Amino acid sequence: MASSSALSRLSNLHNHLRPLDSNNQIEGLVKFSPEVYQALSSGRAVVALESTIISHGMPYPQNLDTAKQVEEIVRKNGAVPATIAILDGVPCVGLSAEQLERLATLGTRAQKTARRDIAYVVAGRRNGATTVSATMFFASMVGIPVFVTGGIGGVHRHGEETMDVSSDLTELGKTPVAVISAGVKSILDIPKTLEYLETQGVCVVGYKTDEFPAFFTDTSGCKAPCRLDTPEECARLIDATTKLKLGNGVLIAVPIPKEQSASGSKIESAIQKALKEAREKNIIGSAETPFLLARVNELTGGASLASNIALVKNNALVGSKIAVALARLREHSSKAGMN
Repeated sequence: MASSSALSRLSNLHNHLRPLDSNNQIEGLVKFSPEVYQALSSGRAVVALESTIISHGMPYPQNLDTAKQVEEIVRKNGAVPATIAILDGVPCVGLSAEQLERLATLGTRAQKTARRDIAYVVAGRRNGATTVSATMFFASMVGIPVFVTGGIGGVHRHGEETMDVSSDLTELGKTPVAVISAGVKSILDIPKTLEYLETQGVCVVGYKTDEFPAFFTDTSGCKAPCRLDTPEECARLIDATTKLKLGNGVLIAVPIPKEQSASGSKIESAIQKALKEAREKNIIGSAETPFLLARVNELTGGASLASNIALVKNNALVGSKIAVALARLREHSSKAGMN
């Protein structure tokens, strides 16, 4: 029998949306994989995963292999993976093997979909790979509290002139989902990004570190505002944020393992060169980050891509443990409330 907390979450899911049909679909709005729907119904730990990393983050078949490996890491650590994407205009929460393959082969032909693009992609029955902001939106909509990604977007370098600020930051300020990432991509302005997150009221946590990580490397020169050292501590923070009805997300920054961290100076040199090329070619907006990551990978001889894959897998490991700890905490709280 499902616990009262699980039933409450499922009731909330139905209140926000509508009952499912025989295809696990909410009247054409959102489609669940059977595995994800059963997990949400029974109160099991579920981890949301974005899909832009599959379509735009790395080439085929490396993208497909990595996606499958990340999902397997989530399962091995006791949680259910819910990769989110929009296929033929239908938001999907949890993808089948065939859907993952399709998304991986579509690559950049799938539209990179942030919050602002969701309605356009759905209305036009297009294929969309969700960014951090769109994945958070759908995760919150269906009651998934933990989301694992590689690194979030942020304030771009020279952002004070261009006003190029990722919607990931504003989403964190208004959507109650915990995001587990390797900090902020080092192609961005990290100090300004942390300032912006503070303005948005987002609790930023360094996981087992006092220094905010910089995606490819475990150091950035910026102090993490808070530090937590166990999945259970992170779960209590997420639960408190929810109970207080703060209405915003939490960013848990997990440094890439030291043995897999690329050389900071080598990466930074490549970033500076890639940024210069992007400006010369007038590559801006949503096209800039994929260009920069691809160019940095070329300039570092593949070292940055290897680091990218390693950190995503590590984030999946940590995020799964946090999701499991949170599910246990809420189950315990529900039972204690019944006594």
